[in-house]
Amino acid sequence: MNRPDSKWFRIFHPSPNATARLVCFPHAGASAGSYFGLSAALAPEVEVLAVQYPGRQDRWQEPLVDDIGLLAAPIAEALGRRSGAALGFFGHSMGALVAFETARRYEATRGLSLRAFFASGRRPPSRYAPGSVHTQGDQALIAHMVSLGGADPALLDNEELQEMILPVVRNDYRATENYRLQPGPRLRSAVTVLVGDSDPLTPVDEAAAWSEHTDGDTEIRVFSGGHFFLDTHEQQVATLVKQRLSSAVPAP
Repeated sequence: MNRPDSKWFRIFHPSPNATARLVCFPHAGASAGSYFGLSAALAPEVEVLAVQYPGRQDRWQEPLVDDIGLLAAPIAEALGRRSGAALGFFGHSMGALVAFETARRYEATRGLSLRAFFASGRRPPSRYAPGSVHTQGDQALIAHMVSLGGADPALLDNEELQEMILPVVRNDYRATENYRLQPGPRLRSAVTVLVGDSDPLTPVDEAAAWSEHTDGDTEIRVFSGGHFFLDTHEQQVATLVKQRLSSAVPAP
């Protein structure tokens, strides 16, 4: 029988003896499969639980959720039913916001700290940049994705793929662009911020402001590349994650 929380998580490389587990939150338009490579690089020391948002892949029949808080709440609840190895969170771009809101709820409800929190390719929750990508036409939305390196230019001419992908991408951009930080608890865990040195969406000089959202330490790690620097630095990121998860001392 499937666990009641199984719809939320995909485990590509099961590691029952792992010393830590990393919950990974996908970027806008992505599915749990975007973390397959990182999962392979972390196994077997760290087991990855890749979050599967509603409305994509095997959850395609479920309604999309365009509110970060409403998306985070059931994920935190599902994680609260799990026990075992210490947890870390990793979120890229939109995923960093979902991870942050999930972590606030998880730590407050459980009364404990995550082992580590990784925010990748995302401004801090308190820093807003004007955005209206989700209101633009299909071709403008695709061009934006291509400019960031998040889509193949061939998508511009493939109507079938557009029908599958664009509703999800537009939904996720709506959730991200409408997000506003609400009063609530700070994180208890240390935060490691990963930034691409030429990422137009995440200025390196803003990364330090993640310290405003945690009672733990904040570390900034800069990688060469743009918004999707993870694609070319997967092994280095995996090494960093293992180091931080093994060296972290959870807050009381």
